Amino acid sequence: MDKDEVGRELTRRLIEQGALIEGGFAAFLSQVIKNASTETIAMLRIAYISGAEHMFSSMMTVMDVGEEEPTEADIHRMNKIHEEVERYRAQLQLLTTQSRGNA
Repeated sequence: MDKDEVGRELTRRLIEQGALIEGGFAAFLSQVIKNASTETIAMLRIAYISGAEHMFSSMMTVMDVGEEEPTEADIHRMNKIHEEVERYRAQLQLLTTQSRGNA
């Protein structure tokens, strides 16, 4: 099983357990945040979960109502979200790579 397959399987399991966001936060902490206080971790958790809630609520709000399948407009909106997330993913990758290089 390659890295992508492991990631997909882990994601499926986390979703089934109702723990996708918590699992993502744990991954975020392990990759980005080092030596944070308990108080800082608690505040970061609130911020992370708030971001996840905002993303999900926004996606559900803009989907075309009454359609069984995603419409072209739905797909366009999801692609725009995907593009934005990819920009941030690239920034995060750069940040975590630099952090590992300076450790």
